[in-house]
Amino acid sequence: MATRVCIFDAYGTLLDVDGAARAAAAEPDSAALAAHWPDIARDWRAKQLQYTWLRSLAGHPCDFWQVTCDGLDWALEAAGLQGDAALRARLLQLYRVLPAYPEAGAMLEALAGRGIPAAILSNGDPEMLEEAVAAAGLGGALAAILSARRAGVFKPSPRVYDLVGEAFDARPDEVLFVSSNGWDAAGAAGYGFRTLWVNRAGQPAERLHAMPHHEARDLNAVTELI
Repeated sequence: MATRVCIFDAYGTLLDVDGAARAAAAEPDSAALAAHWPDIARDWRAKQLQYTWLRSLAGHPCDFWQVTCDGLDWALEAAGLQGDAALRARLLQLYRVLPAYPEAGAMLEALAGRGIPAAILSNGDPEMLEEAVAAAGLGGALAAILSARRAGVFKPSPRVYDLVGEAFDARPDEVLFVSSNGWDAAGAAGYGFRTLWVNRAGQPAERLHAMPHHEARDLNAVTELI
């Protein structure tokens, strides 16, 4: 089946989620963060995701910004930096303007050149996504930015993946779904999308009810699959 639309997760797929901690650690007077930023970036992302799942299961969803703040607070406390209010504020500020991965822009331009619309489907709040996409210079290449907030639950709930068909009137098998999160790629595959897992870290596959159809180390593989 030909690809009619290409859907991307945002955080970790198009946008580098380590970028906030890395950038803050490179700033003057950041000796405390410089020693801890890789651990903080890792823990921040892990807790952010865990809180989306746990809140969904418990029936207590919230804005993605809330789990982003809560995840950072956990990571800072784990690193012994929970009392640094200025550092917390700076990291959250930088998270709003994460950099895109180097190959993202050219890949999206290639899709546009082939007449295939590209869109984001993310757990992120609409205002977070709009700000991040604009800062990364990707806005002009996207046909839509779809937020899980509209579904009232976080991925990998099928209700979130339903938003793609509503926006593009496309069957699941006409969609190429791209995510750097193995659990997201698996959830989308189980939903019926054709999926690409961008496995930048070379991690093992998740043991879930479905498996991604394709795997690659970066976004350059997208144009090969359409």
